[in-house]
Amino acid sequence: MQLSETVRNKVLEFQKTEITEHHIYKRIAKRIKSEENAKIINQIANDELRHYNGWKAYTNEEVQPNWFNVWFYYLINIILGFTFGIKLMEMGEESAQENYALIAAEIPEAIKYQEEEEVHEQKLIGMLDEERLRYAGSVVLGLNDALVELTGALAGLTLALQNVKLIALSGLITGIAASLSMAASEYLSTRSEDTGKHPVRAAIYTGIAYIITVTLLILPYLLFENFYLDLGISLTTAVVIIAVFNYYISVAKGESFRERFTEMAGLSLSVAAFSFVIGYFIRIWLGIEV
Repeated sequence: MQLSETVRNKVLEFQKTEITEHHIYKRIAKRIKSEENAKIINQIANDELRHYNGWKAYTNEEVQPNWFNVWFYYLINIILGFTFGIKLMEMGEESAQENYALIAAEIPEAIKYQEEEEVHEQKLIGMLDEERLRYAGSVVLGLNDALVELTGALAGLTLALQNVKLIALSGLITGIAASLSMAASEYLSTRSEDTGKHPVRAAIYTGIAYIITVTLLILPYLLFENFYLDLGISLTTAVVIIAVFNYYISVAKGESFRERFTEMAGLSLSVAAFSFVIGYFIRIWLGIEV
């Protein structure tokens, strides 16, 4: 089939994408311990190679993969998990759907072919089972509780104590005690429920998420002497943590980022604002001067 130059260039782009993703999936599959997950990812890799050969039938030309993308997404998979990395990569493919319509006039079966393969791949990706996502609920519990409790506590302590060392000391004691309490509660909760999660692992995920959040929120009070500046940095850090984590979950689990982010950020900042006002009135009521 003789293709126009525009369509031929588009098909060559599709070829490059498919062969690039084939190499990414092959590398991911080699480092996965779970035989079932490795089998699924190898199947996706084979599908990508089949797509590549399907497009090559129209161009009769070999195309080299984008090696930068191969190693970039491979590192993303190592750092953030294969489910997140694969879904992030597939999200990039969605932006190319408009290009398929452009070549349909010369390659009528192109859109049908691509849609069928997209559905197939999404079903395969939905079968993936990764430990870090199974325990995402425990991480959410640790993050959410730490953000709500610590932003509120720091806001109240900032106006009540007005001393960075005392605020940091009080915040650390509160945070460490609360992290141990939350980890213990998650252990008991998971143990009493038939969720398929290991109680100790669930507790560890919750505790670690809590401790990391506490550390990041308290850190400004250990670095700067202006307690209002410290509070501002802590609240900004809280919003950034919420945004980053919810983006990760929205991609990995296919959930709405905006709804999750708005709900979690609104709750944390509302509690902080309320605690800030309460701290002021308690300080006036008790007549405390530090």
